[in-house]
Amino acid sequence: MGNRESLIAGAKQCLHDIGYTRTTARDIASAAGVSLAAIGYHFGSTRELLNQALMEALAEWGAELATELSGTDGSFEAVWAAVIDSVRTQRPLWTTQFELAGQVDRLPEVHEFLVAGQRQGRTELAGLFGAGGDGEEARLLGGLAQALLAGMAIQWLIDPEGALTPADLSAALRLAAARV
Repeated sequence: MGNRESLIAGAKQCLHDIGYTRTTARDIASAAGVSLAAIGYHFGSTRELLNQALMEALAEWGAELATELSGTDGSFEAVWAAVIDSVRTQRPLWTTQFELAGQVDRLPEVHEFLVAGQRQGRTELAGLFGAGGDGEEARLLGGLAQALLAGMAIQWLIDPEGALTPADLSAALRLAAARV
């Protein structure tokens, strides 16, 4: 593994252990076993390295979720059971994302990074719910899936005992749809 790959791995470890805003260049260099100068050489800045590491971690999460979903019947509840399981098993990834959301007004580069990630995520989530492409249906279903995902993640991170189950979510959506 070269310095670049070591830095990505070290940054992922720091995101997991420390979070985004508290991670320093020194933390990453130490975790990666490389010099501080390597960060600037390969990534230009610590933030750029952290952003790339987070994007890779999210892509890995998406790939793991897709693999898990391939073993289900594809029903709404099966999809959400897999999503909830991923929130539980990837807790640091989710807490880091919420940490970053709270920084959008203070860190413009984080805002730009999150906008790009959110748009990509919306498209990928739309595909999970049967709407492919870039059309209006995909935008709407992907946006709804993102809203549900963020809400479910917060519930499961803060109060897992009181959080909605996949069956609860399905029933709640039916109740809401009847009132629209």
